[in-house]
Amino acid sequence: MKPFATIRAPTIAAAAAATSTTMAEAMTRAGPANGVALLRAGGIDVLDLLKEDLVAPAMLVSVIDIPGLDAIREDADGLHIGAAATLAAIAAHPLVRERYPALASAVGHSASPQIRNVATLGGNLLQRPRCWYFRSAAYRCLRKGGGHCFAIDGENQYHAIFDNHPCAIVHPSTAATVLVALGAFVDLADAHGTSRRVRLENFLVGPAIDLQRENDLQPHEILTAIVLPTPPSGARMAHLRQGERDSMDWPLADVAVLIEMDAVRTCTRAAIILGAAAPVPHRARAAEAALRGRVIDDDAAREAARAALAGATPLAKNVYKLKLFETLIRRAILTAVA
Repeated sequence: MKPFATIRAPTIAAAAAATSTTMAEAMTRAGPANGVALLRAGGIDVLDLLKEDLVAPAMLVSVIDIPGLDAIREDADGLHIGAAATLAAIAAHPLVRERYPALASAVGHSASPQIRNVATLGGNLLQRPRCWYFRSAAYRCLRKGGGHCFAIDGENQYHAIFDNHPCAIVHPSTAATVLVALGAFVDLADAHGTSRRVRLENFLVGPAIDLQRENDLQPHEILTAIVLPTPPSGARMAHLRQGERDSMDWPLADVAVLIEMDAVRTCTRAAIILGAAAPVPHRARAAEAALRGRVIDDDAAREAARAALAGATPLAKNVYKLKLFETLIRRAILTAVA
């Protein structure tokens, strides 16, 4: 890891002005020693990338001291979670646990307790892919500006089973899987005080849109908050994940489910989102359609789980994910309505 300077920005505008580019753009420049100024919150992923010699900024701009950036508050729009709120604080917050139990479960079981006490939700959403080819300085893959995805014909047991060409990464954020199911928005602000609000599902971008980025964050722009609409009356939700180990492990598959039901427990709307399945959280639209208008029982859940995997294109070493996802989807649906 090469030496770098660090500053603590006092305001969002100052932080946005001090950063020269996004992490994605910095990593696609020729060579890692590119001398840019990059943003740092909890620093978990940023420091990993520095230690792996994948980027060498001249300066890191810390946002951790900006007042209110870690606040969790409720207003007319719903629940605002500051981008610098830690995963541990979110998992323990009474409103999150009461109204968004699937999110509390997802962030409360991410990584280790030590990391959850430092890692921020903004950093979790913006972290770079965990593909071992992407994370190795020895491989200049498509996502780093090269000409080849080494995972497609290589070691791909943890990679995507949907939308996996030309790049087979999976989105690394478990929280994003749940937030997309909940219809979350992200608030962004730039150095001039201009702000915008974007639905998270639209903010995250796949290889068909951009091969080098996982999101629509612009240079001199900062993610400031995540906004969760209040769940409608009768909504039920669940999140399930499966990893090789029970803790401190990236999921092989995870599923977030939000189901809205009427007075006679008939599904009126469903959101079924698959994580660790595609370059962005994957919406299983066929599964959602299979549930609408039905009373949720084991047969309906099984049918939806099978429908969710229509169109999957697993790679040579990750075919096992099909059965794994089918089981998790069925269980998540039944857990949500139990």
